[in-house]
Formats: sequence, C-alpha cells, structure tokens
Amino acid sequence: MTLIKSISGIRGTIGGKVGDNLTPVDAVKFASAYGTFLKNSQSATRNSKLKVVIGRDARISGPMIHNLVMNTLIGLGIDVIDLGLSTTPTVEIAVPLEKADGGIILTASHNPKQWNALKLLNEKGEFLNGAEGVKILEIAESEAFDFSDVDSLGEVTVNDAYMDIHIDEVLNLPLVDAEAVAKRKFKVVVDGVNSSGGIIIPNLLEQMGVEVVKLYCEPNGHFPHNPEPLKEHLGDICELVVKEKADFGIVVDPDVDRLAFISNDGEMFGEEYTLVAVADYVLSKTPGNTVSNMSSSRALRDITEKHNGKYQASAVGEVNVVELMKSTNAIIGGEGNGGIIYPESHYGRDSLVGVALFLTHLANLDVTVAELRASYPQYYMSKNKIELTPEIDVDAILVAMTAKYAHEQISTIDGVKIDFANEWVHLRKSNTEPIIRIYTEAPTQQAADALALRIIDEIKAVISK
Repeated sequence: MTLIKSISGIRGTIGGKVGDNLTPVDAVKFASAYGTFLKNSQSATRNSKLKVVIGRDARISGPMIHNLVMNTLIGLGIDVIDLGLSTTPTVEIAVPLEKADGGIILTASHNPKQWNALKLLNEKGEFLNGAEGVKILEIAESEAFDFSDVDSLGEVTVNDAYMDIHIDEVLNLPLVDAEAVAKRKFKVVVDGVNSSGGIIIPNLLEQMGVEVVKLYCEPNGHFPHNPEPLKEHLGDICELVVKEKADFGIVVDPDVDRLAFISNDGEMFGEEYTLVAVADYVLSKTPGNTVSNMSSSRALRDITEKHNGKYQASAVGEVNVVELMKSTNAIIGGEGNGGIIYPESHYGRDSLVGVALFLTHLANLDVTVAELRASYPQYYMSKNKIELTPEIDVDAILVAMTAKYAHEQISTIDGVKIDFANEWVHLRKSNTEPIIRIYTEAPTQQAADALALRIIDEIKAVISK
C-alpha cells in the first residue's frame, strides 16, 4: 500500500496509516494545500471569491473522499461547483465554462478499486505543471493553511447536468457527423467497468443513432475486472462482440480518459491504435502536426507523415504532451494508452471525443473495424513492469542501461528510451504506481516480447549486483 505524489496528482490506497496511504487525513491535507495554492495565486484570478469544480468516478471510496475534499475547500472559503458522478474530461470542460479557478477530479483512473486520487486542474481545465505540483507539495509539507471564519465559508452549487453538456459539446464539433453515423446503423458493445463511463458513453452513442449493448455499465464502483483496458482484462467484451455480431466494442477506464476498441472479430483493435485511427481521420480533414509520448507507437509518426505533417514525442504524462502540442501547434495528439487529446474540444484526454471521431471516420469508410486496423502500419508492443521495493535504486538502473546501450540512439528526457533500427524500448519509473515500466515495440509480437524479456533480465542483473 502506498501514497504517490507526482504531476499525475496525489494517488494512494484507501485505509492504513497517515502519510503512507490516502487516508481521510491525507485527503484533507492535500485538498488544503491545493486550496491554499489557489488562494496564494488569487491576485491573478478572475474572481473575487475562488471557485473550484469537483467531480468523481464511481469508486466505492468516491463519496467519502468527495465529501472530505469538498468540505475542506469550503473551510478555506472557496466556492464549489459539485458535479457529483462525472468523468475526468467532463470536469476539464466544466472548469472554463464555469469560469472557475481550478478543478479536482477524484479518481485513480485505471488503478484497481482500492486506489483513489486527487487530480488537480488549473483555471483552463488542464493539469497543473510540474512546478505548480511542487509548490502544492511544499504547502502540504509545511501545513501553512489559513482557514476561513464562519462568515467567509465557501458555498456549494450542485450541477449534475455536465455529462449532458459534455455530450452536446462533442456532438457540436465540426468533424463529428452524427447524421452520417446514424445512417450506418452501427451496433456497439460498451464495457463501462461499472463506473461513470457506463452512463456517458451509451448516452453519447444513442444520440448518434447507434444501437448499444451494455456490459458492466452499472456505476457502483465494483470493477468486474482490472480496470486498465488491456487485452488480458477484456475477455468478456471480446466474446460478447462476436456473440452479438456487433460492429465493434468500446472499453473505457473508470474516469473515461482512456479508450480502447474491440474489432468486429473479437480481437483487440489495440489501445495504441485508438489515437492512430482518430488522427488518420482528423489529419485527412485538417492536415497538421501531431504529438504523443515516447512510450507510444511509431504508427502515429507514420500516419502523420502520410498526411504531410510533423510528429514529435514528449515525456510521458498528459501535461507534457499538452505542452508540446501547444508549442508545435499540433492539431491532435495524446498517449498510446488510448488517450485522445483534440484541442478543437479541449486540451485533455477525452474518450467521448475519441468515440465520436472514430465513429464518423468509420461511417465514411466501407470497411469493417478489423479491416481498418489491418490498413495501418503494423507494429506490436509488449508492456511489462517490475515491482519496486525500497532497496531498488531506479536511477542506478537507468544509468547502467544508458551506459550499456550508449552506441544506440538514446533519449533521457523521461527515463531512458533506446531506439534500435527496427524496434525500441522505453524504461521509466511510473508516476502512478510503485513500478518500473518496460515498454517495447517491434515489427512482430515475438520480437517485441523477446526484446522485453532480454531487457528485464538485464535490469534484474543490475539489481542483483
């Protein structure tokens, strides 16, 4: 059990000891630090009184953490717009629409049910950068909180309409053609992992004229499988897509910022190829540049160059992708974990945007989803991890691997990425779990797996020294 503090937010397991886990005390402490950070920046805000948007996914611990965080902000004299059950991208679009000073999403994203987290947003509805995150951690450490007197407490406004507003925003995007989608009479299976995606994704699909088959769409927080949308967790929907003779399947994580598709033949479309397919459509209509992180497939680079655009890779982390997208004027980007960032909507990973653009792309083509997947450059990835213990020195491992492969093309922007002629490996310490991630990609699955096993053996040899 652990508490992780990073640019991805404050994330930990529920229960246990203060400071080691995400206990009620820790939730209050970090909410206080965030609120104090906003108050310290108040001279630059648009409001005389601060306002923060809060939403949560359907985790069992959600209502408890939600009430703790919300009432902490009230105690700091900050008004709260309470969206209740929501999604990460929904909160992101709500912040600027409400002219709020920030936002908090209570979700541990793809982590199992014992986890929860505070994801922190700025006034644009975008994740805080690293420097801002450091300031919040410093405030939390010093506990320099100044709470409001009884006449200056914040107030709560409940607004449960934002998931509908979010759907409307997506349907109004110029490249989304709900009419063309409706004419195709698609049938789609949706796995909402018993969280808020089980509500918002079917609602979006139905408004686009799609027949929906629901699987695990009851938002009760009891995840029926590991909520990370990887092949080994998705046997049920793969079977149901074939049984229902559906056109494809949709899988989202608990906070609906990661998107994976199941092809009509029951095979994984590949979460890496979610961004590739959506980018192919967007670039065909509006040529431009793209960005993904360096743990993402080379296929996006190939598709971008096909449309005469320029591709660049950022460090892992949504805030890093967004920063590079802005500086390169990228028209679409994201992460290979199925996260679509489309600035025409907002600078945040958004499964609703991905679904709507993918459906429009498919409606314009006379192919099955399996045929669409086969039309793209074929790369295969192996995603592995090594559990960390306190005695493992990650930095020493990365230094050793950098030295071993100094003759290859190496990037140390984020961990170590080693680019070989026809394959690559990326080693980095996770921002969200106590693990080292080992991602590889090659022209065949066998080659990707073999490279991963070789690198893992080499890392273990370093650890054992």
